[in-house]
Amino acid sequence: MHAMSPTEVFLLAILIIFTLPWLVWRVGRTDYWAPLVVVQIIGGILLGPGVLGAIFPDYYAFVFTAPTMSALNGIAWWSVMLFVWVAGLELDLGEAWRRRRETGVTAGLALGVPLVAGSVAALIMLRYPGWRGAAGAEWQVVLGIGMACAVTALPILVLLMEKLDILREPLGQRVLRYASLDDIAIWGVLALILLDWERVGRQGGFLVGFAIATWAIRKLLRALGENDRWYVGLIWLALCGFAADWAGLHFMVGAFLAGAVLDARWFGEARMDRFRQTILLAVMPVYFLSTGLKTQWGVGGAAVFAVAALLLAASVGGKLAGIHLAGRILKWPKGDAKAIGWLLQTKALIMIIFVNILLDKKIITNETFTALLLMAVASTMLTIPVVAPLLRRDPALRKRGF
Repeated sequence: MHAMSPTEVFLLAILIIFTLPWLVWRVGRTDYWAPLVVVQIIGGILLGPGVLGAIFPDYYAFVFTAPTMSALNGIAWWSVMLFVWVAGLELDLGEAWRRRRETGVTAGLALGVPLVAGSVAALIMLRYPGWRGAAGAEWQVVLGIGMACAVTALPILVLLMEKLDILREPLGQRVLRYASLDDIAIWGVLALILLDWERVGRQGGFLVGFAIATWAIRKLLRALGENDRWYVGLIWLALCGFAADWAGLHFMVGAFLAGAVLDARWFGEARMDRFRQTILLAVMPVYFLSTGLKTQWGVGGAAVFAVAALLLAASVGGKLAGIHLAGRILKWPKGDAKAIGWLLQTKALIMIIFVNILLDKKIITNETFTALLLMAVASTMLTIPVVAPLLRRDPALRKRGF
């Protein structure tokens, strides 16, 4: 029998990664309750060592060899950097500033209440062994899990609002403002969690250098045409990712900052939408698989699912409570808080990226990561089935700005 070359094994892995989730999504017609991105994340879990690898260990050892995983990890790193860079570009800080009272109150409560609820859930988890990573201090674990419960996944939220046909409507733009501030907060909290006192000089140097380089890159991009802006933007992304990782902040922090300091209008709205969709289509499935390969059930499947349910309750309940409180303070019309709360509780990719970093730094364990991953998938699957009926019952809701 012909022994497969490393290239053939790699392409076999790619074939599996792209084929199986798409077939499930298309044949099962899951788009209403589980968009393709969610099916791909679940597919990564099922293809990983915790499920299919445990049932068919020979398959896992044959396909996901060390050379294959090395190649897949390289694609995954770059794809997720591109994705986070676009998420940074999506931020409209100018509009948030113009509506700063309403945006600040809403975003603050939307982040703060689930952060507290998630932190309480984390303290309950830490009463039992198996949830704190080898290098994680208790405050890092509590803050990390709390933030994972509080965050809104801006890029996936954009995709879901496109499906609901509200992205360019006043309601959609309003939700984007709130989510944008929360997106900034998650990377700020991540930088705090990862602060390395042994490399604090490097981190300070990175921030000073980044400020100077930002002034230069913005000046350069204004002088370039759109095509050159895209190419130089990718160079800027790689540079920021490298510099942030060298400083000990993690390359994802650099990727987000690389996009956040640039103006989306320089790259064209329609072209940026196509670019984000291309990333999701062509390379992000590889990241989803690499995420699934980290799932573990070492403390017992029942315990992991119980913790996932606890985290889901803290996440969704905290987000809805925070938004309803904001609605009462700001005197929103009836129905606004419910729809906005369910939209903002979407987790998916940004949260998964965040907890991947916590796992890589050994702040949380594989079992904690798995519970958080399950929570993120469940949270995202709830969004469209809950919000779509609300929009049907109240068609004026999509037209309400503030």
